[in-house]
Amino acid sequence: MTKERELPLLPLRGILVFPYMVIHLDVGRERSMAAIEEAMLSDRIILLASQKETEIDSPNPDDLYSMGTVAEIKQLLKLPGGTMRVLVEGISRGRVLEFLEEDKYFKVRVEEFSEEKRALTTELETLIRGMTHQFEEYAKLSKRVPVETLGTVLAVEEPGQLADIVASHLNLKVPDKQTILEAMVIEVRLERLTELIMREIEIMELERRIGQRVRKQMDKAQKEYYLREQMKAIQKELGDKDERLVEAEEYREKVAKAKCPKEVEQKALKEIERLEKMPPSSAEGTVVRTYLDWILALPWGKASKDKIDLQKAEDILNEDHYGLEKIKERILEFLAIRKLTPKMKSPILCLVGPPGVGKTSLAKSIARSLDRKFVRMSLGGLRDEAEIRGHRRTYIGALPGRIIQGVRTAGTRNSVFLLDEIDKMTSDFRGDPASALLEVLDPEQNSTFTDHYMEVPFDLSQTLFVLTANTLHTIPRPLLDRMEVITLSGYTEDEKVNIAKRYLVPKQMESHGLKPDVVTMDDEVLLKLVQGYTRESGVRNLEREVANLCRKIAILWVKKEWEPHALTVEDLGKALGVPRYHFQVAAKAPEIGAVTGLAFTEVGGVVLTVEVTPLPGKGRLTLTGQLGDVMKESAQAAWTFIRAYALELGIEEDFYDRTDLHIHVPEGAIPKDGPSAGVTMATAMASALSKRAVRADLAMTGEITLRGNVLPIGGVKEKVLAAHRAGSKVVLLPEENRKDLEDVPENVRKLLEFHFVSRIEDVLKLALLPLAHSDEVPGADVSVPSHSVFTKEGIPVTDSRPEEAPVWKS
Repeated sequence: MTKERELPLLPLRGILVFPYMVIHLDVGRERSMAAIEEAMLSDRIILLASQKETEIDSPNPDDLYSMGTVAEIKQLLKLPGGTMRVLVEGISRGRVLEFLEEDKYFKVRVEEFSEEKRALTTELETLIRGMTHQFEEYAKLSKRVPVETLGTVLAVEEPGQLADIVASHLNLKVPDKQTILEAMVIEVRLERLTELIMREIEIMELERRIGQRVRKQMDKAQKEYYLREQMKAIQKELGDKDERLVEAEEYREKVAKAKCPKEVEQKALKEIERLEKMPPSSAEGTVVRTYLDWILALPWGKASKDKIDLQKAEDILNEDHYGLEKIKERILEFLAIRKLTPKMKSPILCLVGPPGVGKTSLAKSIARSLDRKFVRMSLGGLRDEAEIRGHRRTYIGALPGRIIQGVRTAGTRNSVFLLDEIDKMTSDFRGDPASALLEVLDPEQNSTFTDHYMEVPFDLSQTLFVLTANTLHTIPRPLLDRMEVITLSGYTEDEKVNIAKRYLVPKQMESHGLKPDVVTMDDEVLLKLVQGYTRESGVRNLEREVANLCRKIAILWVKKEWEPHALTVEDLGKALGVPRYHFQVAAKAPEIGAVTGLAFTEVGGVVLTVEVTPLPGKGRLTLTGQLGDVMKESAQAAWTFIRAYALELGIEEDFYDRTDLHIHVPEGAIPKDGPSAGVTMATAMASALSKRAVRADLAMTGEITLRGNVLPIGGVKEKVLAAHRAGSKVVLLPEENRKDLEDVPENVRKLLEFHFVSRIEDVLKLALLPLAHSDEVPGADVSVPSHSVFTKEGIPVTDSRPEEAPVWKS
């Protein structure tokens, strides 16, 4: 049955009242108290409706559920502080049809629903039995429903009333209770109620299982702690200590303080338990103790703090090294990015260059500029994979690999780790150490580097690995792919003089006990020392010669045969003897069949004179001068090109039937090889066969193809410096090497004229003198128009075409 009536409305927060439910409510909001007072003035009937959101203090009609409970106020009690406590009893359901008043209190027009008695059907009785069974299970698990209350609830015979009373005893959220309240059909109400009770039972079962598991673990830990304390007390009373237990307890305390990762801590505790069960004299116990000591010695959570001061780092790098601008710039970039993103992974830097250029000392400067610990590991001759990954603990005398040993030595997990001479590793039946290094040097893998001995991962991602190598050819390609390669070329003479003046001379004078007022060395003497007594890319031999010089001066100073003065070139000759090295100089006058070429060696750039002499014969080609396979092939390619383009070069077309060529590169005892002599050989052949001299002030480098194209080469900086030392004024370089000229010092660029060529014709136009001048064989100041073309007779003719050989002039 339904009827409509006007009632005051009491909003409820976080609670819902069902019909037949008796409950105390504390009321403190003004509109709520006004609604209760209005109800007390009439028939004490009021509508109880729950709020959708409990946080709202002044609800609107939209914030309330439309279905509520019509209740009777049984008792009213005013409390101190202006609040009320009311005792209400739910009567029936009521749906809000319209809000009549909202200002002072909520007054609504309500449609009230009265429960009608229903005859028990089979379906209804089945639903009741299922619901009551689930409620009994809920009461057993929750322990919130007393036994006597359970009996009283289950004694109710009316299905609707039973459902409402059961719902009032459940610990449900307001939205779930609201679904029960809004279910007008008894069957639907019983089904929803049964589902909610079953869900609550599952949640309580899960909570019970979790609680039992936690309680079991706690009980086990408490039991072990209690037994250990008991054992300690008994041993203390007896005056007897079990060494195994004392040792195990000490290890446990150390593991707790080590701040290891969870996985490592569990592994260590497991080993400690094994140690407890072993006899004190067991050999296995020694292995376990060593393993635990290694775990405790590693810096699992210890890291040094980077000094992110770019200016100070730059000052340190400049203080320790002269030049090397690229590597200094890379370190400053790393510091700047580290300041912006402290959690970035460290790069893997590989410094490649000749011996003595400062690769190892540069790594030390990097560590100093970052204020990090420095560790060095030499890989020269390393052939055992276990040196990197460690040995299995099953072997006698097993130890971790040298990577983990280096980390332990550093004491921090973000050290600067130098892997020296990585290009000199080898491999044999014991494994390939280069492959083992892949995990160490891969930024995506080294955060979980696992040593065979440790058997637990260690994070190497914060370690800054710096590698050094003399060449990249012997480094495996997959390993090279992990590195950021930075090439350090040899020092120029000017750089060597500055390095000697700033670092080597003060260092050696101090180590030999010579004060600055005893002797001084100016730039002229140091340059003579560099040019006449050393030939290298680095400065190691230079430092030895400086030390030798200091020893000579020291013995004279002790004998009182040395008067303090600035060292002269004559003093240098007396102390060190006749200069051992003489740089080859360019030809003083043009020659036929002799061309100055540029080559790159381990000690820097050098000039080589390629000589070609034609002889009567049958077209044979003779090569002498300790030439390698690549240079021999370049000579063959140049010979083929000369034969193919003989007419264009002013050479008789059938010259090869009557002429042999002998190509010789002086200094025959020194092996020579490399892909940069093709242009030089082709020019020398063309000069010898066409009887046209080559400019004396010109040096060239480049490789040639059969079609006459000039290919790019390497070592531009070193070759240009060699040409400058030899006195050349003009340098021919391949067109594609134009970009490499930026590496040449500016003071050298200003003194030279550069021509960039892409075809051998451009080279010959610039290098060969006309026949008229060749007969006279003039000096080096002869100028050849770069746009000359040659007739069959080899006579130059000028035309109006633009200059084909590009000119670069600083």
